[in-house]
Amino acid sequence: MFTERPGHAAGRRHSILLAAALGAALFMPAGGACADELTPQQQLAHDIYKELLEIDTTTATGNTDRAAQAMAARLKAGGFADEDVHAFSPAPRKGNLVARLHGSGARKPILLVAHIDVVPANREDWSVDPFKLVEKDGYYYARGSGDDKYMAASFVTNMIRYKQEGYKPDRDIILALETDEEILDRDALGIQWLLKNHRDLIDAEFALNEGGGVGLKDGKPIRNSIQTSEKVSVSFLLEVKNSGGHSSVPRKDNAIYRLAEGLVKLSQFDFPLHLNETTRAYFAKSAQFESGQTADDMRAMAADNPDPAAVARLSASAVYNAQLRTTCVATMLQGGHAVNALPQLATAKVNCRVMPGEPMDGIKAALVRALADDQIAVTQIDQAVLSEPAKLDEQIVGAIDKLSGEFFPGAVVLPVMSAGATDGSYLRNAGIPTYGHSGLANDINDIRAHGKDERVPVKSFYQGDEYLYRLVKALSGGT
Repeated sequence: MFTERPGHAAGRRHSILLAAALGAALFMPAGGACADELTPQQQLAHDIYKELLEIDTTTATGNTDRAAQAMAARLKAGGFADEDVHAFSPAPRKGNLVARLHGSGARKPILLVAHIDVVPANREDWSVDPFKLVEKDGYYYARGSGDDKYMAASFVTNMIRYKQEGYKPDRDIILALETDEEILDRDALGIQWLLKNHRDLIDAEFALNEGGGVGLKDGKPIRNSIQTSEKVSVSFLLEVKNSGGHSSVPRKDNAIYRLAEGLVKLSQFDFPLHLNETTRAYFAKSAQFESGQTADDMRAMAADNPDPAAVARLSASAVYNAQLRTTCVATMLQGGHAVNALPQLATAKVNCRVMPGEPMDGIKAALVRALADDQIAVTQIDQAVLSEPAKLDEQIVGAIDKLSGEFFPGAVVLPVMSAGATDGSYLRNAGIPTYGHSGLANDINDIRAHGKDERVPVKSFYQGDEYLYRLVKALSGGT
């Protein structure tokens, strides 16, 4: 419950007026927002978002240290003391940021987490420059516009807003912007570095992270997801070696052909059905948004032994299939060394997303069986990060339920397992329950993260920013 302190009536009137203005702007037409239509708070969110998006933070050529320093400068300009903002550079071009808004200390802190690195984007593949914020047809286009600079920008904006309001929560609010999430923190320079070197700065009762968005169907919100667990990412190298020779004397045991035949077999292989509590609930609740056979098939997933025909029909959808089982897919391919020589080496990289609780040692064995060729060597090339799912806390779910009803009427609050991977696994393993929940609404059939022309609806950006502002306050209490 919020109480008003003496002398704060004027500030409260200002907050009420600002909230009213923001509320009116939340549901702006989908066609977008011109600069003169934005409230001062929305303009700040836009400017921070633009600054972050236009800093290249890809692993190969980018600089997350520059992004972390830029956000540190924003926070300090917004009123944060130097001692409450820490920009770290654990390696050249690598940056993390931790900032703290002090509360009364009545409860343990909440941690707001967002990664500031992004996957590569080639200009020739996109219809716009991927490293410029472009507003077009009611959308904001840019690499990282959804994954994950929307949350990073919103968290920074809202931290400044809390500070300037004089907000005093019941718990400290900690912001952590971290690097290298998109490469699974393989060099331990991102969230692992913070946990190892500055655990005291980020220790919290629980964390909000990416991973659960608002799904729109025909323009209407149907679900507001809470990600409590995620599949485990692990990759393998497939190799075929050969003595080679001159291309004028072809041989049947061509390394490229042999590898290709194995990959075709892998493409036809399915891991067994493996449902868990979260995925069963996902299908049971999602059935209400479908009709006919699809709805019936989703309801069938609640049975101890689901109908194989229903499983087969749902498996035809890549999205549903990823919720039903472990998947392994070839993502990189290389072979040969000269156009006029037989290949001496052909390689492929295969990325697997393993269901939580499934034994990791069985994945390589399953790949070997699927390839069915002892000439294809299979080697695991990274370490899997296992983590227990976060339990659905009544306090968190209750706050989300209430706020979701205001912002996204009719949407079902839906626990989900992410088919992807986030840094939430490292936090959960460190004893910080982590929930993927962004408040960002997008069409369920137009998910472009990691792909060409990544974009988010303009309306959803500002609506999500306000949603996160309100949610963090609801979870933090105070005045």
